[in-house]
Amino acid sequence: MTISLIQEDYWHLVYESEHKTCNRQNEAFETVWQYPVQLGQGSYCSIELRDGLELGIEQRQLHDELVICLPERTHPIEYVFCVEGKGECISSISSGQYALYGSGIAPKETLVYLADEPSLEINVHIEPSVLRSFLGSSFDPTETPLQYLFRDQTQIYTERIGVTTAAMQTALHQLLNCPFTGVIKKAYLESKVWELMTLLIDQELRQHDVKQQANRLKTDDIERIHHAKKILLQQVSDPPSLLNLARQVGLNDCTLKRGFRQVFGETAFGYLHNHRMETARQLLIEGEMNVSEAARSVGFSSRSYFAAAFRRKYGSSPREYLRQH
Repeated sequence: MTISLIQEDYWHLVYESEHKTCNRQNEAFETVWQYPVQLGQGSYCSIELRDGLELGIEQRQLHDELVICLPERTHPIEYVFCVEGKGECISSISSGQYALYGSGIAPKETLVYLADEPSLEINVHIEPSVLRSFLGSSFDPTETPLQYLFRDQTQIYTERIGVTTAAMQTALHQLLNCPFTGVIKKAYLESKVWELMTLLIDQELRQHDVKQQANRLKTDDIERIHHAKKILLQQVSDPPSLLNLARQVGLNDCTLKRGFRQVFGETAFGYLHNHRMETARQLLIEGEMNVSEAARSVGFSSRSYFAAAFRRKYGSSPREYLRQH
């Protein structure tokens, strides 16, 4: 069954269920809405950090697929991290991915939330003037690859989809597990929001440089590099050496090493490692494997080495992570 609502009716249902208690200690700058029982379970916590800067933490598990029809509207700068489950389907993101939106005008769109699977999302809305102030008076977006973030209200907003890096994962974990209360909590959360924005900007600039470099690669080489990535993902638990991988796709190892970083923004085995860790994390959350089984399934023969690698990427041991989630 699918439930369809216009945006106004959806928020009317949510606002009716305004609730002032939550698992975390509420502060004056926080408002929490519980999901209407007719739609599912979960909550949306809105935290106003300052004028023009708002943090949202949304947890949900719906009874039925939910379709929300959005009208044409002005759009701030926004980023969304899908921490668990599937994100809203305008951006088609899932766990371990983010969406970065620029300002401008948003056309009529349909937002789809999937049923049954629990999800956790972090979203942040930033007015363009607030981000300009954060970046400093000398910042001129027209002279950088970031100009798409600052479109006026006559232009359609733009969207970028990316993979959550290890540094972003750490900042998200710290944000969700804030150890403070009161004004210190507010300051701490704002620092994490800006840390994430800084990491996103850094990622955008790096990818711009990578695309410029990739444009100088031969089309045939790029196809071979994509084939190399496919081989790595097919042989996650027992990957070939770099030299063997290069031979399989018909490149020398230096070209593969340099080209893989240019096309994908990281080394071949850095890419493989991150894929292994994310696959193992998903297996643990789904509850189908214990820590040892998940480690072996992605190619870790040592449980202790896997636990150490997991802690470096996600900020806690596998068992601690499962308890928190």
